[in-house]
Amino acid sequence: MDFSKKIENHIHALAIYFAYYNFCRIHQTLRVTPAMEAGLTDHVWTLEELAGLAEPASSRLIPVNPA
Repeated sequence: MDFSKKIENHIHALAIYFAYYNFCRIHQTLRVTPAMEAGLTDHVWTLEELAGLAEPASSRLIPVNPA
């Protein structure tokens, strides 16, 4: 993993990596993803599916009341 100045950014980067590792990457020894082996999903996820789980940035913005 790369260097992060903020621990929060590092935590988010690790979460994305672990999700990719478990849901998107086929492992040589298992020949499926760990999530498929565990019965959590029935297919290899695409990056689009993984990114689709992300919360839109606009939903985290604080609404501003115009004066």
